[in-house]
Amino acid sequence: MFKIFLLSVTSVILASSCSENKVDISQLTANGGAKYGGEFRFMSSEKINCLFPVATSDVYNQRISGQIFESLLSIDFKTNKVIPNLASSFTISQDAKIFSLKIKEGVFFHNDACFSSGNRRELTAEDVKYALDFACSGLKVNKMSWMLVDKIKGAKEFNQKTKKAITQSGVSGITVKDNSVIIELVEPFVGFDKILTHSSLGIFPKESYEMYKNDVIKHPVGTGPFCLESLSNKEVLLTRNNNYWKKDDFGNQLPFLEKVRVSYSTDKKSELMAFRNKKIDLVLEIPVDEIENILGSLEEAQAGMTVKHKIDSKNSLSIAYLGFDHHSVPFSNKNVRKAFNIAIDRNEIVNNYLKGEGYACENGFVPNINDYTTKKVQGHKFHVAAAKKILAQAGYPEGKGFPVLDIYVNAQSGNSIFMLYEAIKEQLKNNLNITVNLKLCSLDERDKAITSGKAKLWRGGWIADYPDPENFLNLFLSKHIGSNSQTMNTVKFSSSEYDRLLNLAIKEKNSQIRNDYFVQCDQILIDEAVVMPLINDDFITMINSKIKNFETNSMETLDFSKIFIKEPKK
Repeated sequence: MFKIFLLSVTSVILASSCSENKVDISQLTANGGAKYGGEFRFMSSEKINCLFPVATSDVYNQRISGQIFESLLSIDFKTNKVIPNLASSFTISQDAKIFSLKIKEGVFFHNDACFSSGNRRELTAEDVKYALDFACSGLKVNKMSWMLVDKIKGAKEFNQKTKKAITQSGVSGITVKDNSVIIELVEPFVGFDKILTHSSLGIFPKESYEMYKNDVIKHPVGTGPFCLESLSNKEVLLTRNNNYWKKDDFGNQLPFLEKVRVSYSTDKKSELMAFRNKKIDLVLEIPVDEIENILGSLEEAQAGMTVKHKIDSKNSLSIAYLGFDHHSVPFSNKNVRKAFNIAIDRNEIVNNYLKGEGYACENGFVPNINDYTTKKVQGHKFHVAAAKKILAQAGYPEGKGFPVLDIYVNAQSGNSIFMLYEAIKEQLKNNLNITVNLKLCSLDERDKAITSGKAKLWRGGWIADYPDPENFLNLFLSKHIGSNSQTMNTVKFSSSEYDRLLNLAIKEKNSQIRNDYFVQCDQILIDEAVVMPLINDDFITMINSKIKNFETNSMETLDFSKIFIKEPKK
């Protein structure tokens, strides 16, 4: 996930669909030591502007929309297995072409004016078909069609017919029988159930899109534990769904929280200060070298002046990389891309610029996922002399004649992302005599520069949508090259051999053979210097100790449905 759909919000949007069914949460009693009520607060470095599942493809918006909408299946992060969610059960045919999902009964959408009664309505299999049809459509608001159109029978044809409106018949390969949804694929794909865990495939009712049209991005109607109360330039406020269907292991109806408030940080230091001053309860992506300075000294801690907190770290299924535009000079030349790759000392960047944060990408593009290991891929080896020789072969001896370019970086000055690309800038100058400038920008500004062709170099990053190498390698399929906001192959790499191997991997049921195909694809990305892989990272969070049941995972998604607040005894 990495893209963002930007909406200009100039005023507060009041959109609470839970207010019609108010419950005095303070009167609820929970078993097992939990407690109802309270407000959970944290900050985002990017604005939350889009709360419609299929229009949401960056981690910042997905973390919030994921509290409002729910997918059919989910990942159990303790076992990394796919488990039922809105589907009560599912089956996969022996040839891995037909996926049948029985839809859970007793699940209701949030109260909303889009329904004829103005109240809630029960989820049906027809709703699931409509949402999946929508995700295959060619509508401009849909950013997720790339994930489904080549996989589901009839989806490509449906996509072409629905550039302006959804047709009534829907996708031929998605059908409803009784209270089940049957999905028929064009070709076998053993990992398709993982795709159905994607937060951007959250289920929504037909009525919401028919009433709000493209404004549906600010009028979310889902089945999740929270509803949108308000959205503004300053913050997002979610409120408890009092009709939520899930219960915890003690039989308590979820969620425990009454509110979730998300405000915006101007920089990481101000965010950490807000945490220290107890204005927020959670800090995401904390810079290790700042913690001690911001949270105070040992003496302050002994005097009870610091916030009692917990720090959690998970290996993140993510990669940071430098993107090249393959369709423009000088990066249409593979030797230029290769020279860039071997002129960079990734270990020095991690150790000296990032103070030990992250892990240098010494092998492939794909991080280690389940039984896939990147160690089988031969990565770029740092070698300045070789880099200079290759650059000279490309027509730029000692960097002469190489244009001065901007690297578009969506980051805040001084944070770890900024330092990563500052290190790239310095090493390119020192090792290749190439001058690049950092152009700090928003995520939306970066994406527009890439789509328009203005950006030749940019900060790239990907966090797994589901734990499978295919999710990373899918980014570079030739069919995903385009010139619109749904383009996933932003670097415009094209290789028939790469496409062939990845398609073989997708269809393969034997995990060892499948991983061998993935390794070959990963090796092509390195040999062709498609991008500059930089670092893998940990997902490090810091949370106030009064927040209980908070868990993180390797895909950096957040689930607030089970957390509760328990103030320490005074």
